[in-house]
Amino acid sequence: MQTISQKQKSIHIVTPNSFLAWIGKFLLILIALFALFVLAKNLIAKPSLFAQNVLDGLKLGFVYALIALGYTMVYGIVKLINFAHGDVFMVGAFVSFFAVEFLGLHVWPLAVFPNINPLLANVLGTITIILLSMVICVLLAITIERVAYKPLRDAPRIAALITAIGVSFFLEYFGLLEFVFSARFIPYKRPFEEMTWYIKDGIHQVEAGVTTPPGSITFSNIFVVIVIATVLAQLFLQYLVRRTKIGIAMRATSFDKPTARLMGINVDQVISFTFGIGAAFAALGGVLFAIAYPSIKTLMGVYPGLKAFVAAVLGGIGSIPGAFVGALIMGQAEVLTSAYVSTPMRDAIAFSILIIVLLIRPTGIFGEPEKEKA
Repeated sequence: MQTISQKQKSIHIVTPNSFLAWIGKFLLILIALFALFVLAKNLIAKPSLFAQNVLDGLKLGFVYALIALGYTMVYGIVKLINFAHGDVFMVGAFVSFFAVEFLGLHVWPLAVFPNINPLLANVLGTITIILLSMVICVLLAITIERVAYKPLRDAPRIAALITAIGVSFFLEYFGLLEFVFSARFIPYKRPFEEMTWYIKDGIHQVEAGVTTPPGSITFSNIFVVIVIATVLAQLFLQYLVRRTKIGIAMRATSFDKPTARLMGINVDQVISFTFGIGAAFAALGGVLFAIAYPSIKTLMGVYPGLKAFVAAVLGGIGSIPGAFVGALIMGQAEVLTSAYVSTPMRDAIAFSILIIVLLIRPTGIFGEPEKEKA
């Protein structure tokens, strides 16, 4: 005789969630077909322009990746969406601005070593500014975690989420005060000069006052710095999580906090370290973003922070490679939408991706469904 459980297995019930998933898949197919049509049309018509937009999308995507890594690490450890993370990114950009504009840290190697190679001086000066921004942002993030999040560690998740939103608003509107960062757009002085090359029958440097030939693809040393810095950060984080004691402690804490405490792991220190390392990557992203787009303001972290969050969800929040891949997809989606559809639509497309991903695969590209513990 067929049991009740066997009968239930043979019946296909269309639940609201499965219905929404089918709608999401249908919308995704339509969007994908439309995107392929538009991209193929423009690729055939103007291949060099298409390649230029892809490079610009990579530049933006690599910056988003640095922010998304912080989101995914914090969520992986404490299951918290730290919405203040985008504002830490903003603070990193402003710290670098003050370091260049008022402290002149970008020229200290030349002041101390007059005969030093100019390229080496630029590298040392830029690294000094990045390290200063990282230190300030790490201290800020650890302070936020200890003051705002630690007391709510055993509270319902919604309490910590609301607190994260409140901390984000506090940083934004405190920064808008005239004696802090003000509400103005502030021109950003780069710590090194921009050098541009173009690709056409080889790689050639763009001379001052000379226009590039039609059909060429241009890139700058800023693009190279962003790519190298992001890839090194990604490799460092993978090594940290997989090969070090603190990485093992982070993974143990993420899996089971009470058991990690029984194993002698200081869970509070691991959580603070996680917030700190995420803030360091956000500071690096803030400095590189300001160098790439040399104009900063107090609310500059809102949209990059939200889009990096979408990238983390798209890749699978809690997954480090997923955050990286999701950020690259978001960068391409934003730039190509601006180029071939409409500039105002780029934000709509970004958040539409979030909705569709949540409908079809809430765990993201690299995410795995949560398993119930026995």
